[in-house]
Amino acid sequence: MNQTFTIKEKTKQIFILLIPILITQLGMFSMVFFNTILSGKYNSSDLAGVAIGSSIWNPVFTGLSGILLAVSPIVAQRFGERKSKEVSSIVVNGIYLSLMIAIVVIILGFFLLNPLLDSMNLETRVQHTVHAYLVGLSFGIIPLFIFNVLRSFIYALGKTRIVMVIMISSLPINFFLNYVLIYGNMGFPELGGAGAGYATSITYWMIAGVTAFIIKKQDPFSTYQIFSNLKDFSWGNCKEILKIGVPMGLSTFFETSMFAVVTILISKFSITTIAAYQSALNIVSFLYMVPVSISLALTVLVGYEVGAKRYRDARIYSWLGICLAIIIALFTGLLVVLFRYKVAGFYSNEAAVIQLTGHFLIYALFFQLSDAIQVTAQAALRGYKDVNLAFIMTLIAYWMICLPVGYLLAHFTNLGAPGYWIGLTSGLLAAGVGLSLRLLYIQKRKFVILSA
Repeated sequence: MNQTFTIKEKTKQIFILLIPILITQLGMFSMVFFNTILSGKYNSSDLAGVAIGSSIWNPVFTGLSGILLAVSPIVAQRFGERKSKEVSSIVVNGIYLSLMIAIVVIILGFFLLNPLLDSMNLETRVQHTVHAYLVGLSFGIIPLFIFNVLRSFIYALGKTRIVMVIMISSLPINFFLNYVLIYGNMGFPELGGAGAGYATSITYWMIAGVTAFIIKKQDPFSTYQIFSNLKDFSWGNCKEILKIGVPMGLSTFFETSMFAVVTILISKFSITTIAAYQSALNIVSFLYMVPVSISLALTVLVGYEVGAKRYRDARIYSWLGICLAIIIALFTGLLVVLFRYKVAGFYSNEAAVIQLTGHFLIYALFFQLSDAIQVTAQAALRGYKDVNLAFIMTLIAYWMICLPVGYLLAHFTNLGAPGYWIGLTSGLLAAGVGLSLRLLYIQKRKFVILSA
């Protein structure tokens, strides 16, 4: 990364980081996409099982990995401050935290998964698929969490293309593994939806291994000697990561768990409704990778400029990123609405599922705009390491607006399941407004000394 002086240069810098991050995010999401598509083509029950399994896993993964992603703004600020020696220690302690968190998740899953599924009163076949899918995924938790730390380190140095190449290279392998393990092709066991979990875990091990090898052998990463300093454990650095990471993780958890709860509530409807809702959410989530990628780039750029005490540049990057996310969300949202039935056809062969998915996607435009604002505003705040109030705002927006409004509209009006989409949109919009106001406040009151 380099210092920039004009809007044009800043826009170019955003895209230099953004495009590889976007391709990487789309690649990671493609694994979920392959899981959903191939399970849906297998049968509706397996699609529903994988959908519910993903909804249980996503808030756990995104919330806890959000803690580990704190490595990115911390390293970016150290990089901006030219404190290279401290970078290695932050990454090493991030790896230790990832191992500890992964082990805790595996232990809790062993004891809590069956009681949770029993409480959901799912159809027997769907419950079996959910359980088997999550067991398959559990084998990839350790490499996945380590990969997130290593990825955050690479992003903080502005070398986003490396991760992109790794991810693109892994996709054909992941698709092949899904294909043979779900359907039992080429002599592999026919596991149905469970095969998607095992395919994803194997892929995570490969990605983490390749990433670690590159960091150890290739400049500029090798100069930090990450794996030569594994004895450099420090509770102080762990606490710094947790101080920023826990609010980040909680904010992410509140959002993803909200979606999980909505999926669980919709599981009380028919299998057709579950499949259609998950297909529509899968489409919107795929497009959501664009503002998410902008947000990851934004956190690094804002953190880098704040570390260098160039507060004016940090402010410009913040609002430039938010505006870019809104424009792209508007464009993609309109495309989804116009071609909703064709897109829905990729997810199912059943006419009823396609029709209902298309109906859900009508709400996609407003949903995406609201989501784009809140995720990029929150990312800019993370660049400033201002994270505590953000998680309180997201808690209020998601759990005191999204869910109550959605539930009331779905169960006490004629809207039915689409009422949840309106509730989700209203909560995301509230979060976006609140986080944007907080961003304005800290820029005008806390980071003004060198802004002129």
